[in-house]
Amino acid sequence: MPDEPASPPLRPVVARVAGLNLAYFAVEIAVALAIGSVALIADSLDFLEDAAINLLIFAGLGWSLRNRARLGTAMAGILMVPALATAYAAYEKVSDMSPPAPLPLTLTGLGALAVNLTCAAMLARHRTGAGSLTRAAYLSARNDAYANLAIIAAGLVTALQPSPWPDLAAAAGIAILNADSAGDIFRAAAAERRAARDAES
Repeated sequence: MPDEPASPPLRPVVARVAGLNLAYFAVEIAVALAIGSVALIADSLDFLEDAAINLLIFAGLGWSLRNRARLGTAMAGILMVPALATAYAAYEKVSDMSPPAPLPLTLTGLGALAVNLTCAAMLARHRTGAGSLTRAAYLSARNDAYANLAIIAAGLVTALQPSPWPDLAAAAGIAILNADSAGDIFRAAAAERRAARDAES
């Protein structure tokens, strides 16, 4: 049985989502480096990763079910990169335990939340349309919105009680969310591989 074609409106949607993610990556990494926030470094890498994922989806729409499954597996690996980078940034932070500036931390988190909610809303109606591909994009945007709430909370707590630990805790939460999403996408890709084998038998 031939694969179902991908929904035509999805291609411009993922292109716009990729553009939004790339633009806010530039904003967030600049603030992260300026104030020394591990959580913002982790989240900015998420934006870069999400831009890459959506560009890969843009390229992969219309591929066969088997090739989409392979791309989904690769995306699961991509989702693990920010988790590893966050762990390294946290290790580096141990040598300088100064808290990040709470106001830019909070405001940047609010901006990131607005971008991710916009992206998640754009992708929501397509999240099952191309299997693991659009599931990867939707889960990334949704999880980043949760991560942004943690960053905002870290900024507010740091304003009340200056400490590096709220920022580090938010960074750890972001890493865990990425690892969990990677597992979800890997399972979706595995289901697509099984469906491709069944269709060929």
